[in-house]
Amino acid sequence: MTSMPASDDTVTNAAISPETATPVDADHAPGSDKHFGPSLWHNRDYLLLMSGKTTQVIGSGFATFAVPLIAFALTQSVFLAGLISALGAVGYLVATLPAGAIADRVDRRRLLIWCSAIDFVLLGSLVIAIAMSALTAWHLTLVLFASAVVASFFGPAESGGIREVVRADQMGSAMAAMQGRSAAASLVSGPIGGLLYSLGRVFPFLASAIGYAVVLVCTILVKGPLNGDLEHTKGTSAWTSLVEGMRFVWSVKFLRTGVAIFALINLGFLGLIFALNLHLVQIHTEPVLIGLIDAVAGASMLIGSVLAGPLVKRFPAGKLAIVGILVAVAGGTAMALSTEYWEYLMWVAITVILIPALNSGLIGYASVITPSKLQGRMNAVLSLSGVVVAPIGPVVAGALLSTLNVNLAMGSFAVLFIIGAVVFTLFKPIRNIGKPETWEKDLVEWPPRQA
Repeated sequence: MTSMPASDDTVTNAAISPETATPVDADHAPGSDKHFGPSLWHNRDYLLLMSGKTTQVIGSGFATFAVPLIAFALTQSVFLAGLISALGAVGYLVATLPAGAIADRVDRRRLLIWCSAIDFVLLGSLVIAIAMSALTAWHLTLVLFASAVVASFFGPAESGGIREVVRADQMGSAMAAMQGRSAAASLVSGPIGGLLYSLGRVFPFLASAIGYAVVLVCTILVKGPLNGDLEHTKGTSAWTSLVEGMRFVWSVKFLRTGVAIFALINLGFLGLIFALNLHLVQIHTEPVLIGLIDAVAGASMLIGSVLAGPLVKRFPAGKLAIVGILVAVAGGTAMALSTEYWEYLMWVAITVILIPALNSGLIGYASVITPSKLQGRMNAVLSLSGVVVAPIGPVVAGALLSTLNVNLAMGSFAVLFIIGAVVFTLFKPIRNIGKPETWEKDLVEWPPRQA
């Protein structure tokens, strides 16, 4: 499943190589009509970054699918299974903000290479432990935590790198494609993850390790720089850079208030889905059937991703996002009231159908209005909307299922989802976002001119 804007898939500008696209800060300053550089699908570095990450996302989907099942098998408790996932997610909370500052200060390509290599080793340790029947709950938790820390660095580094190689006028399409890769992962990770798990607990994690190996190779093959000029980092500490990034986000109302709104929506949405998955595990649903829930969601999001590019081009992103969130909250509420497996399948498909268009518009807009040197930090702060709630959802879902029936547990999260959607709809900076060709005029000057 995916979350609302919390972006692992967000995206920077400044000088880039002739092999890649022309950046905003060079030939795409507001008011410019220049659109040089290759089309998105002839952009070698973009395709390498996308291909590697897509393979890794799909592989990670297999492991993510298997975690609640293997955690339950190790502990025989839905609460402890949720707690293991929650403790792993704390890694995001610890590392997200520092990771954003570092991604703006170092060579992003090297950072991506190191992240891929470390994750390969982490997943490899699980593969070995499972193969030797030596896996413990603590080992699983520590790997999930460390992998979350690494992902916190990978996210803003990749996002900043993507923005370096993609033109501003192509960002809507690029965001739709990035939403599509998440959809593809959801589509195949569930059923294939269930099949792999039924063949042996080791196979989902082995597939995930292979995914990290592929993204490592693809990143090594990238030729163009994934940073702009790093001169601005000299003479300043990482802490100073982090504070500057937070000041920037605080200065932009859309980002400042949006983080809180997205966090509330994400808590309701992700908690709802996690409660459903834990319920299915608790009643001993076949892994393939649990995987089918994610497959249906993935298929719906894949359709939504195909529609997202044309929709973002044709309609103002703010109004499109409002329609998307209203559809999502209607589907999520109906899902919380359902009692039959086939109903879950139907409502989850409706819930996520417009999320790719919602994310493409809002994350694309946030990327275009943010100066190149601040992309990693903006991405990290925006990611807090998902990171902060990530440890909460699994624990609360497990606790609610231990004391309430599944409808009341899911309904508790649906209430939060509804409240977040209402605030989202009434938030003026979202309603006022226009089409992609208008986004550059909102580019934020930083540091601001003194009056």
